[in-house]
Amino acid sequence: MTVSDTLQPRPPVKADAPLAPDMLRRMNAYWRAANYLSVGQIYLRDNALLDRPLTLADVKPRLLGHWGTTPGLNFLYVHLNRLIVEHDLDMINVIGPGHGGPGLVANTYLEGSYTERYPAIERSRSGMHRLFRQFSWPGGIPIGHRIVHGGRHRDAHA
Repeated sequence: MTVSDTLQPRPPVKADAPLAPDMLRRMNAYWRAANYLSVGQIYLRDNALLDRPLTLADVKPRLLGHWGTTPGLNFLYVHLNRLIVEHDLDMINVIGPGHGGPGLVANTYLEGSYTERYPAIERSRSGMHRLFRQFSWPGGIPIGHRIVHGGRHRDAHA
């Protein structure tokens, strides 16, 4: 297959019927899980599975993150995944830096590719704790985009 082959337009997808109820249920569950993982990254530093009543000590002292874009990005991600599988598509989802970071991390964590790249963030109770703790935390995932300057990375919002 050549590059020009991949650029050829595909026939439009026709929706013959609405999505099956089971597919809708599974997609909604995935979307809700991605939203929870996103919120947890922004707000929680402990008690990731809410095993006990939430306390102020569980909440990050300096909240950094943009919840507003995240549910929409999570919605797009679950629907694009459905289309990719259903139509055997080769697709790249390009999102700008910063604001939607927690959503993209949440989705790649759910599908397992985040753990493949970062094995210390395994798909378990302790891995979920580390996932939440590292976002916008010293030594973890920075918020916003990064600028390489003089061989060092600097947070563009600093």
